Amino acid sequence: MNILLAALIVSGAVVFTVTVMLLVRRRAPAGSYFSDGDRASGVFGVIATGFAVLLGFIVFLAFESYDAARAGAETEALVVAQQVQTAQLLPQENRAELTGDLVCYARSVVGPQWEKMENGTLGDALNPWGVKLFGATRRIDPRSATEQSAYDAWINQTTDREAARNDRIHGAVGVIPVPLWIALFVCAATIFIYMLFFADSGERAITQAALMGSVTIVITSLLVLLVFLDHPFHHGIGGLRPVAMTRAINVIDQELQIAGLTLDLPCDARGVAL
Repeated sequence: MNILLAALIVSGAVVFTVTVMLLVRRRAPAGSYFSDGDRASGVFGVIATGFAVLLGFIVFLAFESYDAARAGAETEALVVAQQVQTAQLLPQENRAELTGDLVCYARSVVGPQWEKMENGTLGDALNPWGVKLFGATRRIDPRSATEQSAYDAWINQTTDREAARNDRIHGAVGVIPVPLWIALFVCAATIFIYMLFFADSGERAITQAALMGSVTIVITSLLVLLVFLDHPFHHGIGGLRPVAMTRAINVIDQELQIAGLTLDLPCDARGVAL
């Protein structure tokens, strides 16, 4: 989420809740609507504690998903770079095709695949170069001991790459179900309404505004944080970007140059098939 948009959301929520509080305060009796403030504060503590426990659990769940997506993106990039090295130990007739498909796979992740994750349109779509790699793998016929060993490593690395991709794209769909969002907003609305009963015409307006504003800032900021963690792929501060795969592409290019390999890639710079 854009930091400016988040600040506007928090500010707007504070202005709204403080305005309502001050309007209610005009007709509120001195000492608030509660005749027993201690008992009212105890009830409010129960409500706030329940909301805090639920919110803390969801924040932990969302952060786990965010961290898994980040780790998956880094692992996927590392495995792709390793597979390029492994491909050079496979039969001569398969090396160029496998290496080219891997480079196009990496470019596709950085390009169209990442854009679809940001837009929430990736769905169950496969990386087209992953499909091509599968077909190319089936045509490998290792003969020497070195090629057979490299083929075993290639299969294991393919499994690791696919698992890492699943971890990466899992965070793009969001992990917080709708019922939890409903429960959070119901709890937040309950706290807001309950706070209005603490309106006290005997207190200064600034005190009442601070009372409502501080609670609103905390709750709204945490809800905005949840939205950020539940949708980690964006251009804003803290958003996940294809840094690891971009770095892997640069490393692969350098390795190919050092090895003196020239490839006729079947894709453009964004990983789109030619």
